[in-house]
Amino acid sequence: MKKFRKVLDGLTTSSPGGTMGSPSCGSAAGTPTAAPTPKEIDVQETLVSENFQLCKTVRHGFPYQPTSLAFDPVQKILAIGSRSGGVRILGRPGVDCYCQHESGAAVLQLQFLINEGALVTACADDTLHLWNLRQRRPAVLHSLKFNRERITFCHLPFQSKWLYVGTERGNTHIVNIESFILSGYVIMWNKAIELSTKTHPGPVVHLSDSPKDEGKLLIGFEGGTIVQWDLRAKKADFRIYYDEAIHSVSWHHEGKQFMCSHSDGSLTLWNLRNTTKPFQLTFPHGKIQKDGRKESCKPILKVEYKTTRSSEPFVIFSGGLSYDKAGRRPALTIMHGKAITVLEMDYPIVEFMVLCETPYNNEVQDPYAVVVLLEKDLIVVDLTQSNFPVFENPYPMDVHESPVTCTAYFADCPPDIIPILYSIGAKNKKTGYSHKEWPIAGGTWTLGSHTYPEIIITGHADGSIKFWDASAFTLQMLYKLKTSKVFEKPKPGEGRAVELGEEDPFAVQMVSWCPHSRIFCVVGISAHIILYRFSKYDANTQIVSLEVRLQCEPEDIITPSENENNPCFSEPGSHSPQPHHQYPVSPGSRTPDSARDNIPCLKVKDKMVRVPPGYQSDLVIQLLWVDGEPPQQITSLDLNSAYGLLAFGNCNGLAVVDYLQKTVILCISTLDLYGATDPYQRLSRSPRRNRQSTSGLTELTDNQQSIDMERSKSPTSESRENSFSRSRSSSVSSIDRDTKEAITTLQFGESYGRKSDVLPTPCLWVGTSLGVVILIPLSIPTDHEERMEDPVTVGPSGAVQMLKGSMLRFGFLDCNGALIQSPYEVWRDLNAPEDPDRPRRRKLVHFSPSSSQDAFGEGHLAIVCSERQAKVFLMPSQSCLFVHNITESSFVLRADVVSLCNSVCLACFCANGHVMTLSLPSLRPLMDVNYLPLTDMRIARTFCFTNEGQALYLSSPTEIQRITYSQEMCDNLQEMLGELFTPIETPEAQNRGFLKGFFGGNAHTFDREELFGEAAAGKASRSLAQHIPGQGGVEGMKVAASGAVGELARARIALDERGQRLGELEERTALMMTSAETFSKHAHELMLKCKDKKWYQF
Repeated sequence: MKKFRKVLDGLTTSSPGGTMGSPSCGSAAGTPTAAPTPKEIDVQETLVSENFQLCKTVRHGFPYQPTSLAFDPVQKILAIGSRSGGVRILGRPGVDCYCQHESGAAVLQLQFLINEGALVTACADDTLHLWNLRQRRPAVLHSLKFNRERITFCHLPFQSKWLYVGTERGNTHIVNIESFILSGYVIMWNKAIELSTKTHPGPVVHLSDSPKDEGKLLIGFEGGTIVQWDLRAKKADFRIYYDEAIHSVSWHHEGKQFMCSHSDGSLTLWNLRNTTKPFQLTFPHGKIQKDGRKESCKPILKVEYKTTRSSEPFVIFSGGLSYDKAGRRPALTIMHGKAITVLEMDYPIVEFMVLCETPYNNEVQDPYAVVVLLEKDLIVVDLTQSNFPVFENPYPMDVHESPVTCTAYFADCPPDIIPILYSIGAKNKKTGYSHKEWPIAGGTWTLGSHTYPEIIITGHADGSIKFWDASAFTLQMLYKLKTSKVFEKPKPGEGRAVELGEEDPFAVQMVSWCPHSRIFCVVGISAHIILYRFSKYDANTQIVSLEVRLQCEPEDIITPSENENNPCFSEPGSHSPQPHHQYPVSPGSRTPDSARDNIPCLKVKDKMVRVPPGYQSDLVIQLLWVDGEPPQQITSLDLNSAYGLLAFGNCNGLAVVDYLQKTVILCISTLDLYGATDPYQRLSRSPRRNRQSTSGLTELTDNQQSIDMERSKSPTSESRENSFSRSRSSSVSSIDRDTKEAITTLQFGESYGRKSDVLPTPCLWVGTSLGVVILIPLSIPTDHEERMEDPVTVGPSGAVQMLKGSMLRFGFLDCNGALIQSPYEVWRDLNAPEDPDRPRRRKLVHFSPSSSQDAFGEGHLAIVCSERQAKVFLMPSQSCLFVHNITESSFVLRADVVSLCNSVCLACFCANGHVMTLSLPSLRPLMDVNYLPLTDMRIARTFCFTNEGQALYLSSPTEIQRITYSQEMCDNLQEMLGELFTPIETPEAQNRGFLKGFFGGNAHTFDREELFGEAAAGKASRSLAQHIPGQGGVEGMKVAASGAVGELARARIALDERGQRLGELEERTALMMTSAETFSKHAHELMLKCKDKKWYQF
């Protein structure tokens, strides 16, 4: 704990035009002068560097650009690989783990070591990796890099430690899973096919061991060749040459038949008794045309042939539809007996996998579900019901249902908000799902001890808003709000909205939410703002609309008397008169000039509408087109429920709306905010006519260039250069300093509008893109009736401060260093039935800056942060106590004053990828981590901090990445994450009968070690593959585990399995002895019977 003491001898603020110094922590800025009443600031700062550590926590959403799929039928966990080298492992709700290959190479194939707590991944850089899943954060144990051949297919038989690897050259290699070393046993392509064959068979596309005999390996080549290789004899049992390319192969569980899918949309069924031609050839979707020819069909990319005990087999495949039907969606076909069901999908199918009751390939499979991995969704189909319903997905796979355009994160919310949002949202849930439980139910997860209510809000390109319950590292959708319902549907190709918003006129730019009053505000790309109130009752309502003309052209100026409800700045006697201008802002106001195009971008519904319970629109504010030009996008927003006010700004100016009285109380250009105190001494001029680009907000792709790192230095020295204006949601758009100064941040709060003020009053802090801070005092009637009738007045303030770079954030502390919360109104349901005994009145909660002081007038501390600098001012004297230059080479994208460990700090995220925290109020650097090497526009737009040391951003168009910068949370992370591996006994194999096992080529008699081990097969060439050790050896995989998976449990299971095998061996030995005795008895009887017979009597 470090104690900072500062004696303030009436320090005065340096002039706006001058440059402030950058003293080290604890030194004053400005020129000290003699003070009549010295004041002492006594702040005990408790945060130190040891309180901070940055690490990723969880990733939510659908894996971006998925490539592969795997399922462990015993552990019941699912793995999904992606093009960027990521692997998501999913179990029961709460069990959700993300792993990333360091190389970033695409994951081609995944193979679980079934019930072993391990996973093999094959990547596009021709490397195999073995992951240990017996720990909450999986790690790579081994890697094997192929140098001369490209991996195309892998197969790992159940309960085997030898992995078959097929390559592009057509060869098959064998890898020992325990040591991750290549065996010397290789099946060369030229040995597998006949010597007389003149063409190369192509890459290996399939490998599988025969269910009848594990010593036989079926190899499928892309060119149409299929070979069954006898591993013991090292020769081919049979070869099939088919004239259509092969995509996949699937065995019948008895091992006597297998099915192939082909590039011409056909399925062939082959019988091992006759491999000269297919036993059956079908074109499931190829109808015979009038001329007698079959329709040409798309390739069947994968087929699975699964048997059942109670009915006919299932044949499930993807693709195979006819080419001639345009517009047909991708489909999964389920053939069950004579019934053919086609399930159309919303997105292309990447992979599918049938889930079966048994892990053994030589038993009746009894499929119960099929997992379908689509390009942008994951669905599971219930095969046990005839209509094949889908299961309700418990994971948040629809974050990207419409592209995410903004995010907000709220930790430690009021505890009642999540249940009420869930109860409202549950009424609108879809129906028709399977009644059975979600089949991917592996792993264990418990609610951690460090939990509190958390909510994530996402805004989307279609104007929808989603509220998510993010407590305890999970993500569950609570409630969905469609902002587009407020407006009339724009007709295609008609209206100005099409020109402005293009395909997404309702796209959400930023949101502002007060959890206590439940008031919610949305800013859209078409320069519109919608204010919502929450109600548990439905209602019939007329949407109130305000149209605001926010321009700074001299010819548009009119006198304030034309609108009595919109007074200009009141002039206090202590200040010299300053010119202030007002514009027509009443609803439906029109400029006298008929040539003006005074219309909003969107048309609000003008009839009564019935709104369901939940968030109901209370007010719509729209900026108007002027002279054929669209309004500029809104760059900043703040609302305060206690004041009943909403403020917003763009590069033209600032507007303040009284949403209780539905009037605009201030609408002024940025230049006119200064009056005579303009630090740049500029003249008013017409705004630039080129509208800001709206592209890039609604569709955030990976191909966008990284943000320009070269930025302006000091606003005083480089005021003519181009810069970036930044909204509260970190949206980045270019403005011209010469003519535009955008309002980049706004904050309502109790403060001191003037140096002479004794008590705090409502104020609006305004920050601009030129680093200027302006403080505007507000006069708000306190009585309930007066508040609803009397106007709110706005007075000028001479307080102008300067910082380097565009303004980002304000925050307020009391003189003890505690965070001052903004005042708010307690939520009341305006649609609730009237109670005559308890009239509904506004109940306000205020947090006075001097509430913790012995006497009034002690003031408070104001934290002001720009994209380059942070400063702490003492109010009301406006003395600069501390200043810190955050970055010189980059710029801050997001800054927030957050609470952590019962204290507060300033958290910053820079464009160069650094995440920093600064102590408050001394602005000491506490943490600086180079977290993201490159920042793209998506991350810049969606990164946000919240309390309790948490933050999030959109890591891909479909995924939300959560991180923590709290050491305490990093320490407790293990207990908060789900356990992937749980000790489960491997199911027993079915008894196959003595004769069937003894004479039918029993798979258990096949010893791979004798064939593939170094003693028999020798060593593989060193140049073929390179072994790369991971974070632990085989012992690590066998023993390393955390949480509930203890060594004792594993030892017990190992003993049980060993005892089970010994028991099976005893039973088999006893059967053999009984059979031998019976055989001996019958042989003896036969000998006695035939002993006395002559040879000619037989």
